Amino acid sequence: MAAVEALECKECGARYALEARHACDSCFGPLEVTYDFSGLDREGAKRRIQAGPASVWRYADFLPFERPPRTALAAGVSPLIRADRLAERLGLGEVWVKNEASNPTHSFKDRVVTVALAKAQELGYEVVACASTGNLANAVAAHAAAAGLESYVFVPADLEEQKILATGVYGTHLVSVNGTYDDVNRLCSELAAEREWGFVNVNVRPYYAEGSKTLAYEVAEQLGFELPDRVVCPVASGSLFTKIARGFEEWREVGLVEGDLPTFNGAQAEGCSPVAQAFEAGLDVCKPVKPSTIAKSLAIGDPADGPYAIDLARRTGGGIDSVTDDEIRKGIGLLAETTGVFTETAGGVTTAVLAKLAERGDIGADERVVLVITGEGLKTLDAVRGSFETRVIEPTTTAFAEAFQREAVTS
Repeated sequence: MAAVEALECKECGARYALEARHACDSCFGPLEVTYDFSGLDREGAKRRIQAGPASVWRYADFLPFERPPRTALAAGVSPLIRADRLAERLGLGEVWVKNEASNPTHSFKDRVVTVALAKAQELGYEVVACASTGNLANAVAAHAAAAGLESYVFVPADLEEQKILATGVYGTHLVSVNGTYDDVNRLCSELAAEREWGFVNVNVRPYYAEGSKTLAYEVAEQLGFELPDRVVCPVASGSLFTKIARGFEEWREVGLVEGDLPTFNGAQAEGCSPVAQAFEAGLDVCKPVKPSTIAKSLAIGDPADGPYAIDLARRTGGGIDSVTDDEIRKGIGLLAETTGVFTETAGGVTTAVLAKLAERGDIGADERVVLVITGEGLKTLDAVRGSFETRVIEPTTTAFAEAFQREAVTS
Protein backbone atom coordinates (compact mmCIF):
# COMPACT_ATOMS: atom_id res chain seq x y z
CA MET A 1 0.00 0.00 0.00
CA ALA A 2 1.44 3.38 -1.02
CA ALA A 3 2.54 5.62 1.86
CA VAL A 4 2.04 8.89 -0.03
CA GLU A 5 -1.09 10.71 1.14
CA ALA A 6 -1.56 14.35 0.14
CA LEU A 7 -0.10 17.81 -0.24
CA GLU A 8 -0.08 19.75 3.02
CA CYS A 9 0.57 23.41 3.78
CA LYS A 10 3.68 23.89 5.93
CA GLU A 11 2.08 26.90 7.61
CA CYS A 12 -1.60 26.19 8.29
CA GLY A 13 -1.82 22.43 7.67
CA ALA A 14 -4.49 22.61 4.95
CA ARG A 15 -4.46 19.50 2.76
CA TYR A 16 -4.86 19.10 -0.99
CA ALA A 17 -4.99 16.31 -3.54
CA LEU A 18 -1.76 15.15 -5.19
CA GLU A 19 -2.04 17.54 -8.11
CA ALA A 20 0.01 20.35 -9.67
CA ARG A 21 -0.03 23.10 -7.06
CA HIS A 22 2.62 24.60 -4.82
CA ALA A 23 0.89 27.18 -2.61
CA CYS A 24 -1.97 27.05 -0.12
CA ASP A 25 -5.24 28.70 -1.18
CA SER A 26 -5.90 29.83 2.39
CA CYS A 27 -2.59 31.33 3.57
CA PHE A 28 -0.32 31.08 0.48
CA GLY A 29 2.10 28.93 2.46
CA PRO A 30 4.28 26.36 0.62
CA LEU A 31 2.96 22.83 0.12
CA GLU A 32 4.87 19.62 0.74
CA VAL A 33 4.10 15.95 0.22
CA THR A 34 2.93 14.01 3.28
CA TYR A 35 3.12 10.27 3.91
CA ASP A 36 1.74 7.69 6.30
CA PHE A 37 4.55 5.26 7.09
CA SER A 38 2.66 3.46 9.88
CA GLY A 39 2.03 0.45 7.65
CA LEU A 40 5.60 0.22 6.34
CA ASP A 41 7.50 -2.91 7.31
CA ARG A 42 11.01 -1.82 8.27
CA GLU A 43 12.82 -5.00 7.30
CA GLY A 44 10.88 -5.29 4.05
CA ALA A 45 11.73 -1.71 3.16
CA LYS A 46 15.40 -2.32 3.94
CA ARG A 47 15.47 -5.40 1.71
CA ARG A 48 13.86 -3.46 -1.15
CA ILE A 49 16.43 -0.69 -0.76
CA GLN A 50 19.40 -3.05 -0.82
CA ALA A 51 18.03 -5.02 -3.77
CA GLY A 52 16.88 -1.92 -5.63
CA PRO A 53 18.25 -0.24 -8.75
CA ALA A 54 21.38 1.92 -8.67
CA SER A 55 19.29 5.10 -8.74
CA VAL A 56 16.97 7.16 -6.57
CA TRP A 57 14.24 4.61 -7.20
CA ARG A 58 15.81 2.21 -4.69
CA TYR A 59 14.05 4.52 -2.19
CA ALA A 60 10.66 4.34 -3.93
CA ASP A 61 8.87 3.56 -0.64
CA PHE A 62 9.67 7.13 0.45
CA LEU A 63 8.82 8.99 -2.76
CA PRO A 64 5.45 10.37 -4.00
CA PHE A 65 4.35 7.55 -6.32
CA GLU A 66 2.16 4.50 -5.91
CA ARG A 67 4.74 2.48 -7.83
CA PRO A 68 8.27 3.30 -9.02
CA PRO A 69 8.17 5.14 -12.36
CA ARG A 70 10.40 4.24 -15.28
CA THR A 71 12.72 7.12 -16.13
CA ALA A 72 15.08 7.54 -19.06
CA LEU A 73 18.14 8.71 -17.09
CA ALA A 74 19.33 7.21 -13.83
CA ALA A 75 20.24 9.61 -11.04
CA GLY A 76 21.64 9.13 -7.58
CA VAL A 77 23.98 6.63 -5.90
CA SER A 78 26.83 9.12 -5.90
CA PRO A 79 30.04 8.28 -4.02
CA LEU A 80 30.56 9.05 -0.35
CA ILE A 81 34.31 9.55 -0.04
CA ARG A 82 36.22 9.38 3.23
CA ALA A 83 38.36 12.53 3.15
CA ASP A 84 41.16 11.82 5.61
CA ARG A 85 43.59 14.33 4.11
CA LEU A 86 40.98 17.09 4.24
CA ALA A 87 40.18 16.18 7.85
CA GLU A 88 43.89 16.24 8.74
CA ARG A 89 44.40 19.62 7.05
CA LEU A 90 41.53 21.10 9.06
CA GLY A 91 42.34 19.31 12.33
CA LEU A 92 39.12 17.28 12.29
CA GLY A 93 38.50 13.64 13.14
CA GLU A 94 36.30 12.17 10.39
CA VAL A 95 35.11 13.91 7.24
CA TRP A 96 33.16 12.39 4.34
CA VAL A 97 32.51 14.08 1.00
CA LYS A 98 29.21 13.34 -0.73
CA ASN A 99 30.18 14.02 -4.35
CA GLU A 100 27.09 14.78 -6.43
CA ALA A 101 29.17 15.56 -9.53
CA SER A 102 28.81 11.90 -10.56
CA ASN A 103 25.16 12.38 -11.59
CA PRO A 104 24.20 12.48 -15.32
CA THR A 105 24.50 16.26 -15.64
CA HIS A 106 27.05 16.51 -12.83
CA SER A 107 25.00 17.98 -9.98
CA PHE A 108 22.45 16.98 -7.37
CA LYS A 109 19.72 18.56 -9.52
CA ASP A 110 19.45 15.28 -11.44
CA ARG A 111 17.79 13.83 -8.33
CA VAL A 112 15.07 16.45 -8.09
CA VAL A 113 14.46 16.51 -11.84
CA THR A 114 14.13 12.71 -12.02
CA VAL A 115 11.30 12.88 -9.48
CA ALA A 116 9.73 16.07 -10.87
CA LEU A 117 9.60 14.91 -14.49
CA ALA A 118 8.15 11.55 -13.50
CA LYS A 119 5.37 13.35 -11.61
CA ALA A 120 4.88 15.87 -14.45
CA GLN A 121 4.34 13.00 -16.89
CA GLU A 122 1.98 11.27 -14.46
CA LEU A 123 -0.01 14.52 -14.27
CA GLY A 124 -0.24 14.64 -18.06
CA TYR A 125 2.20 17.44 -18.94
CA GLU A 126 3.88 17.25 -22.34
CA VAL A 127 6.01 20.38 -21.84
CA VAL A 128 8.29 20.96 -18.85
CA ALA A 129 10.12 24.09 -17.80
CA CYS A 130 12.16 25.66 -15.02
CA ALA A 131 13.78 28.80 -13.65
CA SER A 132 17.42 28.08 -12.97
CA THR A 133 20.80 29.39 -11.84
CA GLY A 134 22.46 26.75 -14.02
CA ASN A 135 22.51 23.23 -12.65
CA LEU A 136 18.75 22.81 -12.84
CA ALA A 137 18.82 24.08 -16.41
CA ASN A 138 21.32 21.36 -17.34
CA ALA A 139 19.24 18.67 -15.65
CA VAL A 140 15.82 19.68 -17.03
CA ALA A 141 17.16 19.97 -20.59
CA ALA A 142 18.87 16.57 -20.42
CA HIS A 143 16.11 14.61 -18.70
CA ALA A 144 13.42 16.14 -20.93
CA ALA A 145 15.44 15.20 -24.02
CA ALA A 146 15.83 11.62 -22.80
CA ALA A 147 12.11 11.39 -22.02
CA GLY A 148 11.01 12.93 -25.33
CA LEU A 149 9.43 15.98 -23.68
CA GLU A 150 9.57 19.52 -24.99
CA SER A 151 11.30 21.85 -22.54
CA TYR A 152 11.82 25.55 -21.82
CA VAL A 153 14.67 26.65 -19.59
CA PHE A 154 14.85 30.21 -18.19
CA VAL A 155 18.17 31.50 -16.80
CA PRO A 156 19.72 34.85 -15.79
CA ALA A 157 21.63 36.47 -18.65
CA ASP A 158 24.91 36.55 -16.68
CA LEU A 159 25.04 32.78 -16.13
CA GLU A 160 28.42 31.03 -16.58
CA GLU A 161 29.11 30.13 -20.22
CA GLN A 162 29.86 26.51 -19.31
CA LYS A 163 26.36 26.06 -17.89
CA ILE A 164 24.76 27.74 -20.91
CA LEU A 165 26.61 25.41 -23.30
CA ALA A 166 25.77 22.36 -21.20
CA THR A 167 22.08 23.26 -21.40
CA GLY A 168 21.57 24.31 -25.01
CA VAL A 169 23.23 21.19 -26.38
CA TYR A 170 20.17 19.10 -25.42
CA GLY A 171 17.88 20.98 -27.81
CA THR A 172 15.85 22.78 -25.18
CA HIS A 173 14.25 26.20 -25.69
CA LEU A 174 16.86 28.25 -23.83
CA VAL A 175 15.64 31.65 -22.62
CA SER A 176 18.16 34.14 -21.20
CA VAL A 177 16.49 36.78 -19.03
CA ASN A 178 17.94 40.21 -18.23
CA GLY A 179 17.73 40.13 -14.45
CA THR A 180 18.53 38.10 -11.34
CA TYR A 181 17.32 34.59 -10.58
CA ASP A 182 14.49 36.12 -8.56
CA ASP A 183 13.35 38.00 -11.68
CA VAL A 184 13.52 34.76 -13.67
CA ASN A 185 11.56 32.89 -11.02
CA ARG A 186 8.88 35.59 -10.95
CA LEU A 187 8.49 35.37 -14.72
CA CYS A 188 8.15 31.58 -14.56
CA SER A 189 5.51 31.85 -11.83
CA GLU A 190 3.49 34.15 -14.11
CA LEU A 191 3.91 31.81 -17.09
CA ALA A 192 2.89 28.81 -14.99
CA ALA A 193 -0.46 30.50 -14.40
CA GLU A 194 -0.96 30.97 -18.16
CA ARG A 195 0.37 27.80 -19.75
CA GLU A 196 -0.26 24.10 -19.34
CA TRP A 197 3.39 23.37 -18.61
CA GLY A 198 4.97 21.49 -15.76
CA PHE A 199 7.36 23.99 -14.16
CA VAL A 200 9.50 21.70 -12.03
CA ASN A 201 10.25 24.35 -9.40
CA VAL A 202 6.91 26.17 -9.52
CA ASN A 203 3.68 24.15 -9.90
CA VAL A 204 5.48 20.78 -9.56
CA ARG A 205 7.78 22.04 -6.78
CA PRO A 206 6.40 19.89 -3.91
CA TYR A 207 7.37 16.72 -5.80
CA TYR A 208 10.63 18.17 -7.13
CA ALA A 209 11.77 18.91 -3.58
CA GLU A 210 11.20 15.28 -2.56
CA GLY A 211 14.13 14.22 -4.75
CA SER A 212 16.54 15.93 -2.37
CA LYS A 213 15.57 13.51 0.42
CA THR A 214 17.28 10.71 -1.49
CA LEU A 215 20.64 12.32 -0.74
CA ALA A 216 19.98 11.74 2.97
CA TYR A 217 18.87 8.17 2.39
CA GLU A 218 22.04 7.45 0.45
CA VAL A 219 24.34 8.95 3.07
CA ALA A 220 22.71 6.86 5.79
CA GLU A 221 22.82 3.69 3.69
CA GLN A 222 26.45 4.28 2.70
CA LEU A 223 27.37 4.74 6.37
CA GLY A 224 25.87 1.32 7.16
CA PHE A 225 22.39 2.63 8.05
CA GLU A 226 23.85 5.10 10.52
CA LEU A 227 23.50 8.87 10.84
CA PRO A 228 26.39 11.33 10.62
CA ASP A 229 26.93 13.72 13.51
CA ARG A 230 26.99 16.84 11.35
CA VAL A 231 26.06 17.87 7.79
CA VAL A 232 27.57 20.89 6.06
CA CYS A 233 25.49 21.85 3.02
CA PRO A 234 25.06 24.82 0.69
CA VAL A 235 21.96 26.98 1.00
CA ALA A 236 20.36 28.65 -2.03
CA SER A 237 16.56 28.43 -1.71
CA GLY A 238 17.02 26.32 1.44
CA SER A 239 15.14 23.34 -0.02
CA LEU A 240 18.09 20.93 -0.26
CA PHE A 241 19.23 21.82 3.26
CA THR A 242 15.83 21.15 4.82
CA LYS A 243 14.94 18.12 2.72
CA ILE A 244 18.15 16.29 3.68
CA ALA A 245 17.03 16.69 7.27
CA ARG A 246 13.54 15.48 6.36
CA GLY A 247 15.03 12.36 4.79
CA PHE A 248 16.90 11.51 7.99
CA GLU A 249 13.77 12.21 10.04
CA GLU A 250 11.68 9.82 7.94
CA TRP A 251 14.18 7.01 8.38
CA ARG A 252 14.30 7.66 12.11
CA GLU A 253 10.49 7.53 12.14
CA VAL A 254 10.33 4.08 10.55
CA GLY A 255 13.34 2.71 12.46
CA LEU A 256 15.82 2.36 9.60
CA VAL A 257 18.29 4.51 11.56
CA GLU A 258 18.63 5.48 15.19
CA GLY A 259 20.04 8.45 17.05
CA ASP A 260 19.65 12.20 17.08
CA LEU A 261 19.19 14.29 13.97
CA PRO A 262 22.60 15.55 12.84
CA THR A 263 23.73 19.10 13.47
CA PHE A 264 23.06 21.11 10.30
CA ASN A 265 25.39 23.87 9.11
CA GLY A 266 24.38 25.89 6.07
CA ALA A 267 26.79 27.63 3.71
CA GLN A 268 26.18 30.80 1.70
CA ALA A 269 28.29 33.22 -0.31
CA GLU A 270 28.72 36.60 1.38
CA GLY A 271 27.52 38.31 -1.80
CA CYS A 272 24.16 36.55 -1.51
CA SER A 273 23.61 35.57 2.11
CA PRO A 274 20.07 36.47 3.19
CA VAL A 275 19.73 33.30 5.27
CA ALA A 276 23.11 33.70 6.98
CA GLN A 277 22.35 37.35 7.71
CA ALA A 278 18.97 36.51 9.24
CA PHE A 279 20.48 33.71 11.32
CA GLU A 280 23.23 35.98 12.66
CA ALA A 281 20.72 38.72 13.47
CA GLY A 282 18.46 36.31 15.34
CA LEU A 283 15.62 36.78 12.86
CA ASP A 284 13.12 34.15 11.71
CA VAL A 285 12.67 35.49 8.17
CA CYS A 286 15.09 36.65 5.50
CA LYS A 287 15.40 40.13 4.06
CA PRO A 288 15.78 39.84 0.25
CA VAL A 289 19.14 40.88 -1.19
CA LYS A 290 20.54 41.58 -4.65
CA PRO A 291 23.11 38.87 -5.45
CA SER A 292 26.74 39.77 -6.22
CA THR A 293 28.96 36.68 -6.01
CA ILE A 294 30.90 34.21 -8.13
CA ALA A 295 28.73 31.44 -6.63
CA LYS A 296 25.91 31.98 -9.13
CA SER A 297 24.26 28.61 -8.41
CA LEU A 298 23.55 29.90 -4.87
CA ALA A 299 22.54 33.41 -5.98
CA ILE A 300 18.92 33.43 -4.82
CA GLY A 301 18.22 36.72 -3.12
CA ASP A 302 14.75 35.82 -1.85
CA PRO A 303 14.97 32.16 -0.75
CA ALA A 304 11.62 30.39 -0.50
CA ASP A 305 12.72 27.98 2.23
CA GLY A 306 14.98 30.42 4.08
CA PRO A 307 12.88 30.53 7.27
CA TYR A 308 12.78 26.73 7.44
CA ALA A 309 16.57 26.56 6.95
CA ILE A 310 17.05 28.99 9.84
CA ASP A 311 14.75 26.91 12.06
CA LEU A 312 16.60 23.69 11.17
CA ALA A 313 19.99 25.18 11.96
CA ARG A 314 18.78 26.46 15.32
CA ARG A 315 16.97 23.34 16.48
CA THR A 316 19.93 21.09 15.64
CA GLY A 317 22.53 23.34 17.28
CA GLY A 318 24.07 24.30 13.95
CA GLY A 319 24.23 27.56 12.04
CA ILE A 320 24.32 29.36 8.70
CA ASP A 321 27.63 30.97 7.74
CA SER A 322 28.81 32.98 4.74
CA VAL A 323 32.20 33.28 3.04
CA THR A 324 33.79 35.76 0.64
CA ASP A 325 34.56 35.12 -3.02
CA ASP A 326 38.26 34.78 -2.17
CA GLU A 327 37.41 32.19 0.48
CA ILE A 328 35.25 30.36 -2.09
CA ARG A 329 38.22 30.10 -4.48
CA LYS A 330 40.40 28.84 -1.63
CA GLY A 331 37.71 26.31 -0.73
CA ILE A 332 37.70 24.95 -4.28
CA GLY A 333 41.48 24.56 -4.13
CA LEU A 334 41.45 23.01 -0.66
CA LEU A 335 38.97 20.32 -1.68
CA ALA A 336 40.80 19.55 -4.92
CA GLU A 337 44.23 19.36 -3.30
CA THR A 338 43.14 17.06 -0.47
CA THR A 339 40.50 14.83 -2.07
CA GLY A 340 40.93 14.98 -5.85
CA VAL A 341 37.38 16.33 -6.14
CA PHE A 342 37.01 19.43 -8.34
CA THR A 343 33.90 21.30 -7.30
CA GLU A 344 31.98 24.23 -8.70
CA THR A 345 31.74 27.46 -6.73
CA ALA A 346 28.87 26.16 -4.54
CA GLY A 347 31.19 23.43 -3.29
CA GLY A 348 33.86 26.05 -2.68
CA VAL A 349 31.36 27.87 -0.47
CA THR A 350 30.60 24.70 1.48
CA THR A 351 34.24 23.67 1.90
CA ALA A 352 35.18 27.19 3.00
CA VAL A 353 32.42 27.13 5.63
CA LEU A 354 33.68 23.75 6.86
CA ALA A 355 37.13 25.31 7.22
CA LYS A 356 35.61 28.24 9.13
CA LEU A 357 33.76 25.88 11.51
CA ALA A 358 36.99 23.94 12.11
CA GLU A 359 38.96 27.11 12.78
CA ARG A 360 36.35 28.31 15.27
CA GLY A 361 36.44 24.98 17.08
CA ASP A 362 32.75 24.33 16.47
CA ILE A 363 33.27 20.69 15.44
CA GLY A 364 34.16 18.06 18.04
CA ALA A 365 37.18 15.81 17.52
CA ASP A 366 35.03 12.67 17.51
CA GLU A 367 32.36 13.96 15.11
CA ARG A 368 31.55 12.26 11.81
CA VAL A 369 30.98 15.13 9.36
CA VAL A 370 29.44 14.89 5.89
CA LEU A 371 30.30 17.66 3.43
CA VAL A 372 27.74 17.92 0.62
CA ILE A 373 29.35 18.82 -2.73
CA THR A 374 26.54 19.61 -5.13
CA GLY A 375 28.24 20.09 -8.51
CA GLU A 376 31.19 19.69 -10.86
CA GLY A 377 34.03 22.21 -11.15
CA LEU A 378 34.02 22.11 -14.95
CA LYS A 379 30.79 24.13 -14.76
CA THR A 380 32.53 27.18 -13.24
CA LEU A 381 36.02 27.24 -14.73
CA ASP A 382 36.44 31.02 -14.49
CA ALA A 383 36.53 30.74 -10.70
CA VAL A 384 39.92 28.98 -10.80
CA ARG A 385 41.43 30.89 -13.69
CA GLY A 386 44.80 32.32 -12.61
CA SER A 387 44.94 30.24 -9.43
CA PHE A 388 47.95 28.19 -10.53
CA GLU A 389 51.03 28.48 -12.75
CA THR A 390 51.81 26.57 -15.94
CA ARG A 391 55.53 26.34 -16.71
CA VAL A 392 56.42 26.63 -20.39
CA ILE A 393 59.78 25.04 -21.34
CA GLU A 394 61.67 23.90 -24.39
CA PRO A 395 61.48 20.15 -25.15
CA THR A 396 64.80 19.29 -23.47
CA THR A 397 65.77 17.72 -20.16
CA THR A 398 68.08 20.67 -19.52
CA ALA A 399 65.20 23.12 -19.80
CA PHE A 400 63.12 20.98 -17.43
CA ALA A 401 65.95 20.77 -14.89
CA GLU A 402 66.55 24.53 -15.03
CA ALA A 403 62.88 25.32 -14.53
CA PHE A 404 62.51 23.14 -11.47
CA GLN A 405 65.93 23.97 -10.10
CA ARG A 406 64.85 27.60 -9.91
CA GLU A 407 61.71 26.49 -8.09
CA ALA A 408 63.77 24.49 -5.57
CA VAL A 409 65.94 27.53 -4.90
CA THR A 410 62.99 29.85 -4.32
CA SER A 411 60.89 27.41 -2.28
